[in-house]
Parts: sequence; C-alpha cells; structure tokens
Amino acid sequence: MAHVQGQQHPIGLYLKIWGLLFVLSTLSYLVDYFHFQGYFRWSMIIILMLLKAGLIVSIFMHMAWERLALVYAILVPPMCLLVLVGLMAAEADYVFFTRGTFLGQ
Repeated sequence: MAHVQGQQHPIGLYLKIWGLLFVLSTLSYLVDYFHFQGYFRWSMIIILMLLKAGLIVSIFMHMAWERLALVYAILVPPMCLLVLVGLMAAEADYVFFTRGTFLGQ
C-alpha cells in the first residue's frame, strides 16, 4: 500500500519557537511593569511585537519553507503600507509645523 506522506517538521522546533514567544511576551510585559516611558517604551513594544509576528508567520504559518515569490507576495504589500504611513506621518508633522508658523495656532 502506497500512501503519501507530507513534510513534517520536528516537534522540537515548535517547542523552541513557543519558548521564544513566551520569552518575548514576558519582555513585552516587563516594558509596562518597569514603567518605561516615551520613545523607548514604544520602540520596545513595536520591536517585540514585530519579532513575535515574524516568528508566528515564518514558523507556524510555514512561510520559512515557501517559495520566495509567495513570501514577497505576502510581505511586500504590508511593507508598502508601512512606508506610506511613514510618509503620511512626515507630511502631518510638516503641516502641523507650517500651520503653527504661518497661522499662529
């Protein structure tokens, strides 16, 4: 009897990723526990969030083993949106500065 076997990844890999996600989640909770403030707090929260999301997408959603074209098709659009959000934030700062300078608000 012939049957098709799918590709299986070792359970140890998943356990290591779960452990790493636990450590990253603990670090993100410690940011609030130690009452970090300002840009350091927000940068740590965003960095830890992106690391956790990257691990989940790459390992649990099996993107690490996919073709490069599929990875680009999934990752490039959100990256373009992030660039656009950054450009909009820079434009908003410029408009805010200009309104304050010329309109006295």
